[in-house]
Amino acid sequence: MESHLKNKTDLLLGFSIGIITSVFGCFLFILLFTKFTFFAGIELMQAEGKLGKIITLGTVLDLGVFWALLKLNKEFMARGVILAVIVLTLTTLLV
Repeated sequence: MESHLKNKTDLLLGFSIGIITSVFGCFLFILLFTKFTFFAGIELMQAEGKLGKIITLGTVLDLGVFWALLKLNKEFMARGVILAVIVLTLTTLLV
């Protein structure tokens, strides 16, 4: 029973790491490749209908996180990262 709770906790932690990594990736992209601040860049990209593309680019960093978690034998955290990518993909389709 205790390992079941740990697995759920690791999955949730991996999901959180995946979302945070994606937001950080979006932040880096806007900071490095535009002349806007993060929030102004998000608003502009949303107005131009490009927010989904920015989210997709931000999610690329999750690949490295996923690989690192697998190397550390944190499979449930890695599954959480994949879950975050799936949620972000669905969000991208709706944005």
